[in-house]
Amino acid sequence: MRDTDFIGGFAKGLRVIEAFGEATPRLAIADVARTTGLDRATARRCLLTLSELGYAEYDGKFFALTPKILRLGHAYLSATPLPKIVQPFLDRLSEEVGQSASASVLDGTEVVYIARASHRRVMSINLMPGSRLPAYCASMGRILLAALPEEEARQILERTAIRAFTPFTRTDPDELLGELARVRAQGYAVIDQELELGLCSIAVPLIGERGRIVAALNVGASAAQIPAGELAKRFLPALQTIAQDLRLLR
Repeated sequence: MRDTDFIGGFAKGLRVIEAFGEATPRLAIADVARTTGLDRATARRCLLTLSELGYAEYDGKFFALTPKILRLGHAYLSATPLPKIVQPFLDRLSEEVGQSASASVLDGTEVVYIARASHRRVMSINLMPGSRLPAYCASMGRILLAALPEEEARQILERTAIRAFTPFTRTDPDELLGELARVRAQGYAVIDQELELGLCSIAVPLIGERGRIVAALNVGASAAQIPAGELAKRFLPALQTIAQDLRLLR
């Protein structure tokens, strides 16, 4: 891309939107400037523009995104056929195994949920299409990272703010790369309470055209009811069947 094709103001606006998150729903101008690396004047103009367009609200001190911002994510979900294709298969899978099932894609260092069939809530957070989780400690994230060349996966881990969500979270980059190699070899990933205590999950890749892994599918369960060591026996055949059916459909 030529330098003249890059719209710097637009890029700064997107950085400002990305500064908001679950832990930072309300931000002052100084907060946004610090998070994005923009100067205060630029951050202020971006925030006031978002407010004027209805994408943010301003109480005189703090800015917060409004529900209108969901239109941006909805545009992706509406324009991309994959969520609509996957949803009925997830519904079928969830009904068959009696657990929640999800599909996600990789976006930078995170996985983004594109479809979900919720059977029962086993996480403290309410996951839905558009929800994000760190890729390194999510079963679908490990599937999608394992699909990348090792050096690319390593670079993503280096850019990730790795932290321990529970005493079981793997945080050593070399150990994570070793786990990705195992996932790559066995064709599925299991997470045992690394993201949240009491939650375990198993994921498989969804292969699209030309043999590329385009998404990941998973089933989540309560660790107290189904130990992680039993997930493959209980759910892997059903997951693989759904993934194969979707591959044939596409």
